[in-house]
Amino acid sequence: MNAAEFRAAITARAVAEGFSAVGYCAPSAIPEAAGRLAAFVAAGRHGQMGWMAERMSWRGDPAALWPEARTVIMLAESYAPGYDPLAVLAARDRAAVSCYAQGRDYHDLVKKRLKRVGRWLIEEAAKGSEAAEIKVFVDTAPVMEKPLAEAAGLGWQGKHTNLVSRDLGSWFFLGAIFTTLDLPKDEAETDRCGSCRACLDICPTGAFPAPRQLDARRCISYLTIEYRGPVDEALRPLLGNRVYGCDDCLAVCPWNKFAQAARETGYAARVGAPPLAELAALDDAGFRERFSGSPIKRIGRDRFLRNVLYAIGNSRDRRLREAAAAHLGDADPAVADAARWAVGRLAE
Repeated sequence: MNAAEFRAAITARAVAEGFSAVGYCAPSAIPEAAGRLAAFVAAGRHGQMGWMAERMSWRGDPAALWPEARTVIMLAESYAPGYDPLAVLAARDRAAVSCYAQGRDYHDLVKKRLKRVGRWLIEEAAKGSEAAEIKVFVDTAPVMEKPLAEAAGLGWQGKHTNLVSRDLGSWFFLGAIFTTLDLPKDEAETDRCGSCRACLDICPTGAFPAPRQLDARRCISYLTIEYRGPVDEALRPLLGNRVYGCDDCLAVCPWNKFAQAARETGYAARVGAPPLAELAALDDAGFRERFSGSPIKRIGRDRFLRNVLYAIGNSRDRRLREAAAAHLGDADPAVADAARWAVGRLAE
């Protein structure tokens, strides 16, 4: 096979493995990324995510991450929910959990699929007497997946900074295969947001200073997942009943009318919208057992319980006062503080 034929075969294999879309770009295709990242970090908008400031030379320049790479294969995998993610926000006595965390941890599922495609690529290249090396990445390495995916034609970064696709809407994960093979590249996708600003207007905390700019320090996903310690009291009421992540800016995107149903059964909702009282009663062992195999498990019981107590404080349901008061003496200062705040809110 020539390069174009091999590329077509890779795409077919990736789709057969369960990916929804595949695109190709050069490692040098995002020259503006380094400057944008540096400005983001210099403004302090990364908050406690120190890993974003580390290895910025690699994160901003994929060619520096692995100089031998000639092609970046970007792959998208749909996790589109079959329900309205915003409906649960009205159920104040229940927990709202981001769609992506409703099923099994996507890191594991996507990486296994990437490795299968990668192994096949190496084997097929060897049949043509060509040596191929690969590296696979899913969200945990210094790789800027969204700019690379845009350069590979999979979508564009919308005004909420997330990737939007004409074929997948907003609901998809990204994975990357770096390879030493020089394969034909795609044209970058163009911005198709137009005058729409639904994602900016719905944000409860005003986390977007301007279109395509995010201040993570005000983002509910950051505050409930990445942020350690007590959340600013001015922001707590704005969290509502969101205990892990936030889907608001994704859910209102008009392009979601083209979203494809998730093919991976592991993404099916198994967490649901559990009662806040039930979650507040979990000890560490119970938390680990309940969220085994879920991305929720990685934040630990203390941070999760802190979020649950904020949600209880926002519930306006005085029946939950005892569930909050039970944690006033918790060993974790942030949990005890959240319990104090929740009890005070319910007493108002």
